[in-house]
Amino acid sequence: MSEAARLATLIRESRGVAHKCDIAPVIAQLGIGAGDAVPVGDDTAVIPHPNGGNLLFAIEGFVADFVAADPWFAGYCGVMVNLSDVAAMGGRAIAVVDALWSAGEAQAAEILAGMREAAARYGVPIVGGHTNLKATAPQLAVAVVGEAEHPVTSFAARPGDALIVVTDLRGRFRDPFPWWDASTGTADAGRLRADLALLPALAAEGLLRAGKDISMAGVVGTAMMLAETSGVGVEIDLDRLPRPAVVPIDRWLTAFPSFGFVLAVAPENTDAVLARFAARDIAAAVAGTVTDERRANIVTGGGSATVWDFGTPFIGGPATASEPFIHA
Repeated sequence: MSEAARLATLIRESRGVAHKCDIAPVIAQLGIGAGDAVPVGDDTAVIPHPNGGNLLFAIEGFVADFVAADPWFAGYCGVMVNLSDVAAMGGRAIAVVDALWSAGEAQAAEILAGMREAAARYGVPIVGGHTNLKATAPQLAVAVVGEAEHPVTSFAARPGDALIVVTDLRGRFRDPFPWWDASTGTADAGRLRADLALLPALAAEGLLRAGKDISMAGVVGTAMMLAETSGVGVEIDLDRLPRPAVVPIDRWLTAFPSFGFVLAVAPENTDAVLARFAARDIAAAVAGTVTDERRANIVTGGGSATVWDFGTPFIGGPATASEPFIHA
C-alpha cells in the first residue's frame, strides 16, 4: 500500500469522520431538504434579520469521554469552538448559552470554570442555559448566537479556487486527546480576539469564497464537507499543510485545532489572504485546489489516493443552497 493510500484509509476510518457520517440519518429523520426557509449545512445557521444583516446560530455537543476526562477544557471548548464556527461564517459572536448535566455541583464546577475562563478571554458573555446536577454522568452542549453582515458559506466553492489551510501552530496537544490547544496557556486574550476578528474582516473585503473551521473530522474531513456541500471536489497536498515539525502526519490529520480553517479563495486573492494571516503569525498555506471531479483526493510524496468519492454520500450527498444539509 502506498503512503497516500495508507493515509487515505486512516482519514476515512477516523473517529471524527465516522461521527460526521452520523449526520445523514438525522437529516432523513428531520425531513430537512429543498425549500427550507433557512439553508443549513454551514458551521452555523444563517438567519436573515428583518432589520438587515444576518443572525448566526450554532450548537456544539461534546463526547462523554472527553467531558469526563478533561472537564475544564471541555467547558473551555464549549465556548471556544462555537466562536470559531461563527468566525468561519464571517461573523462575530454575541452571546453563549449552555446545557449541562452532572452528578452534583462539584462535578460541574470544573466544566463551568472552563466556560467562564473562555468567555472572559474571548469577551463573549454566557447569558443562560439549562442545568441538571442530578445526572449519572457529566455531559455538555453549548450554543452561540452571532451576527454577520457578509456571511461566508459552505455552498460557494468553485472549481479552480485555491484551498487555503490556516492553523495556529503556537500550541500543544491535550493528551491523550486530538485537541491541538493554541488558546489557553500563554495566549494573550487580546490576541485571541483579534485573531478571530480577522475572518469577518476578510469576509467584509470579499476575499473569501467559502470556508469552514477545522472540526473533529480533521483538515481533510473538513475539506470533504465543504466540497460536498458546494457540489465540487478537492485535492489536498499533505506535504503543504501547515503542521508543527514535531507532530507526525498521522496524528495531525486527525487533530482538532483550537484555531484552524479551510478556506476556498479565488486565485487572485490568495496572496492577500496569506499576507493577512502571516501578519498575525498564524500559519497559512495554499495546500490544495477545488476541482470539478466530485472526489476528495490527497497527494503526498509524489503519490495520490482518493479519500472519498461523493457518489457515496458523506454527510448527505451533493448539495446546493436550495438543498441544504444540517449543521455538523
